Amino acid sequence: MKKIVLSFTLLITSLALYAEHITGGEMYYTFAGVSNGVYKYNVTLKLFRNCGNTGAALDQNAAIGIFDNTTNSLLKTESVQRSSMSTLSLQDPGPCITNAPSVCYEVGFYEFTVELPASARGYTISYQRCCRINGISNVVGSGSYGATYTAIIPGTNTFATAPENNSAKFSGRDTVIICGGYPFTYSFAATDADPTDQLRYSFCNAYSGGGQDAGPSGGQNTPIPNPPAAPPYSQPAYSFPYNGPIPLGTNVSINPTTGLITGTAPPEGIYVVTVCVEEIRNGVVIAVQRKDLQIKAGGCDIARSLLDPVYTSCDGLTLDFANKFSSPLISTYYWEFGDPASGAGNSSTSATPTHTFSTPGDYTIKLVTNRNQECSDSTTALVRVWPGFFPAFNTTGICINNPVLFTDASTTNYGVIDSWSWSFGDETTLADTSHKKDTSWKYNTTGPKEVIFTVTSDKGCFKTLKDTITIIDKPPITLGFRDTLICVPDAVQLQASGTGNFSWSPTGTMVNANTGTPTVSPPSTTTYQVTLNEQGCINQDTVRVRVVQFVSMNAMADSVICETDPAQLHVTSDALRFDWSPAAAVSNPTIPNPIALAGSSLVYSVTGSIGSCNTTRNIRITAIPYPVANAGPDTIICYNTPAPLHGTHDGSLFNWSPTASLVNSQTLNPVAYPARTTEYILRSFDTRGCPKPGIDTVLVTVLPKIRPFAGNDTAVIAGQPLQFNAEGGVNYIWTPSTGLSNANIKNPIGVYGAEIDSIRYTVEVFNEAGCSDTASMKVTVFKTNPYVFVPSAFTPNGDGKNDLLIPVAVGVRKINYFRIYNRWGNLLFSTTTNGHGWDGNLSGTPQTSNVFVWMVEAEDYTGKKFTLKGTTTLIR
Repeated sequence: MKKIVLSFTLLITSLALYAEHITGGEMYYTFAGVSNGVYKYNVTLKLFRNCGNTGAALDQNAAIGIFDNTTNSLLKTESVQRSSMSTLSLQDPGPCITNAPSVCYEVGFYEFTVELPASARGYTISYQRCCRINGISNVVGSGSYGATYTAIIPGTNTFATAPENNSAKFSGRDTVIICGGYPFTYSFAATDADPTDQLRYSFCNAYSGGGQDAGPSGGQNTPIPNPPAAPPYSQPAYSFPYNGPIPLGTNVSINPTTGLITGTAPPEGIYVVTVCVEEIRNGVVIAVQRKDLQIKAGGCDIARSLLDPVYTSCDGLTLDFANKFSSPLISTYYWEFGDPASGAGNSSTSATPTHTFSTPGDYTIKLVTNRNQECSDSTTALVRVWPGFFPAFNTTGICINNPVLFTDASTTNYGVIDSWSWSFGDETTLADTSHKKDTSWKYNTTGPKEVIFTVTSDKGCFKTLKDTITIIDKPPITLGFRDTLICVPDAVQLQASGTGNFSWSPTGTMVNANTGTPTVSPPSTTTYQVTLNEQGCINQDTVRVRVVQFVSMNAMADSVICETDPAQLHVTSDALRFDWSPAAAVSNPTIPNPIALAGSSLVYSVTGSIGSCNTTRNIRITAIPYPVANAGPDTIICYNTPAPLHGTHDGSLFNWSPTASLVNSQTLNPVAYPARTTEYILRSFDTRGCPKPGIDTVLVTVLPKIRPFAGNDTAVIAGQPLQFNAEGGVNYIWTPSTGLSNANIKNPIGVYGAEIDSIRYTVEVFNEAGCSDTASMKVTVFKTNPYVFVPSAFTPNGDGKNDLLIPVAVGVRKINYFRIYNRWGNLLFSTTTNGHGWDGNLSGTPQTSNVFVWMVEAEDYTGKKFTLKGTTTLIR
């Protein structure tokens, strides 16, 4: 048991050592004099811890290491007792901020004196401790990282007197409220007791050290490194998009001269911010001091007015304005546009006003939020309104390794254009820029290049244009044709287009040889070469002019077609133009292979031309009538009956299809036995010249098989009417007709006297084709009143006899209900269907032998209701 207690105690101690508690810190020193080459410094370590933090308290003693920067070796370790503690807090942020984050730090001071000999590269004083708090927004897994705080003592290799140095000491107020998403300022200003030193500020990487992180900082799994690890020190892993130089995002920056942090705060969260201040003496950085602090951006709102410093419009006189951020603390807005000439429009109470300025010029606008109210704030901005700014540029040249000229074509109605910036999109270099008004660039690769041109005016106008030019190794030549045909003695104009100077060869019989469109009249086939020269960038191509003495043409042979059919016409020719006659009788009179549309006998003429030469040919098309086929009229037959067909034709041959269900299909009068509705086709052929058959069809519709129904056997009371209702056809005949109101309809009414005991009826059912089939039913006539008979006992034992308790209705039009109850009055079964009975089960459970009560209500054929009840015995 003692061992267990001891182990648990060690675990608690280990967790306390690793517990998150470090919020920030810095280290600084003052020079206390030098004696016999030994320099004396008073050093202070300042650590921050969030008030109320549940982690470990600030240590009573700090292990501080001193390292020689020449070798990074440990010179000595100081165990420094905490000298004092204080609390910094901001309790009341005022009424003009809501949901303000709590800002409270416990600040511990560790002070000691160290004496050091002069060193060429100076010393690094270092303290390390685990751990930073969990959940830091700009550091991945922040709770696993410790922190390192340092001070740098300069060496003699910069200046002989450099060790006589007082470090920079941060003096900015640490209790500043920051609201996520709102503009803010935070001073990291420092002071330096050395009057000649200049200070320069920047964001820099935080140092890790101590705790569970590994790396050059050492201290892996060591919450309180003693001694601290030697420099250099590693940094924690920042989460995208943050890093050491951008700890609060791209909208936040630090003034390098004043150390003032300004911008728009990142989203609500906790962020590690490290500021480095360089001590510069005679233009040389002699030391760098650091302050590391975890800044909390709260989910608060601020009542504040904020505008951009300058608004510029170079397109018109109208601008839209809005406060840079909104807040529920802001209830009213008041704007002054500095434009008295606009009269009543010179002010507005809109949150997002639009103002049209009276004339071009520079104006100062003012925004007042919560005017004459609590939490009022105001700001001003410069508005530059100078419409009429029209950036443009031109380019000349697109050839590789030749200069491409870029010329500014921008104009402005006000002021002058005062700057130009060109980026030529040359992917082979980063030096493809120019700030001249007109410039040039020589590309050494082909392809598209994105040119970016930015131009400004002294009135504040600014615009960037983008355009893509394509660099080629040769200037493009576009030819109207590469091969053409002429007939002696015609001329033809060659067609070439492009940028540059044209020349052609050979030039014999050529007019305008130095243009893109010379005219030539060669006596024989000639190939012409064209050359295009654009500022020394040359391309060549060729055009062939074929020369003939006449037009050759071979026409198709005369042809026979079936009357009303189109015909394909065609000729083989070297002609360039065709003219068919009559033009209205062909699909296109200007092509060598049109479709003849007349469908009758006709002579077609075609003329082929090459320039002034032409040749004509004729083609005769003879149209022969189609043979006539008549398959006979459509017919309807009964199911499984034959259909005689009767065809006629005027041809020499014929055939029927399909033949599978035809008898004597080789004759004009076959007999069809279709199993279903079928279309039969008669084709007629002749030998008069029409190659296609005449076609006709006959539809044989097969009616479905008749399914007659007379009704179920039934019973009736003498003297009461019985409604019949046959089904299955369109016409009906009942036999015998005894007692029926009409024996030739589907639904007669029967009435019977006491002399009839029973009668069987047969109904013949006819379809629309007159085909018929029969069905029968039996009517039993009772001499009693309408009644529902219920057996006095039944035996549901599955033997097929008396297994169901079934009501039998006589002289009843319908049963309203038939119900069965047990002796306790519980309903066991109910039905409204005559002949539907109870099987002796309740919800699938067989009932034991017993007496059960039944009740029935029914209506006779006159609509009169009657009720009966009784008992029946279930026998198992």
